[in-house]
Order: sequence, then C-alpha cells, then structure tokens
Amino acid sequence: MSQKLLLNAQELDIILHRLACQLIENHNRFENTALIGLQPRGRFLLNRLSVMLQEHYGIKELNTGLLDITFYRDDFRRGEEPLKANSTDIQFLVEGKKVVIVDDVLYTGRSIRAALTALQSFGRPASIELLTLIDRRFSRHLPIQPDYNGRQVDAIGDQKVKVMWTENAGEDAVYLLKNEN
Repeated sequence: MSQKLLLNAQELDIILHRLACQLIENHNRFENTALIGLQPRGRFLLNRLSVMLQEHYGIKELNTGLLDITFYRDDFRRGEEPLKANSTDIQFLVEGKKVVIVDDVLYTGRSIRAALTALQSFGRPASIELLTLIDRRFSRHLPIQPDYNGRQVDAIGDQKVKVMWTENAGEDAVYLLKNEN
C-alpha cells in the first residue's frame, strides 16, 4: 500500500485556525453552542479545536463532549467480531443549544446519520452543524454535507484517507492510501 502526503503539520495547523475562525464568526462567544466530537477519531480534532479556541482566541466557556455512535450505525452487526463501544461524555444538556458535530473524515455520511440519531437521546438541539477536517466528496451514500470543512479530497474506489495526530500516531499529517494491486 502506497501513501501520498495530503497535509503536513504546518498545513494542518493553518486549516485548524481557519476552522476555529469560521466557528467564531458563526457562534461568537459560544454562549449557547456545544462542540461534540464523534468517538473515536473526532475526539482528536475536537481537542485541538477547543484548545485553539480557548488559548488563541480567548473563548472562556466552551461546552464540549464526546459521542459514541457504535450501536447507532446501520452496519454494526455486519462484522465478524463483536464491536467495542467507546465512551460518551456529554456533561451538559443539548436541549435548545446549537450543536456542532466534529469528525475527522466525512466519507459515506453513515456515521453522521448515526450521530444525529444518537444525539436525540440527549435532547433536541436548536440546530446542528457539521465540521469535518476532510470531506471525501465523491463517496457519499447519504445527502449529508459539512458546514465547516478543512479540505476536500477526491479519493475514489479503495483509496483511504488517514488522519494522524501527534497524540495517537506521533505526527500531525493526512495521507491518501492506495492499494498497489
């Protein structure tokens, strides 16, 4: 399997700052906004954005949470092995809040559909937006589009997009992986 570097650490940092600024433009001081990262991979993007919003842009009060969608997916019974759930950690009411779902890669849209269903267990938000680092725009199975998008990637067929963070992979980078068959 070969890999092509799509984003290096510096480019990733620039994109994160742009996404943070776009969030500020639409949510000002975040008084009635919550950022919810999808487990497991959206957690890293959420953590980076929340630190950036607080340390670089002076956002004092920021509601953040983590949402596990494992058993809300329409394909969770299709694997050979039993699935292991991640934790959900939402310490606030989403009722009436503006919620921004945060995930690293938007691929088929099935994870986001599952997130919308799972989020209903925590109340009825005033609105829901989607922030993704990477949008694989030619792979959608459902009519779901991001409100905030770091980069569009034209990955086709069996190509994969791999987002790496220093916290879990030792580097900040985004790669396009291709099978060499």
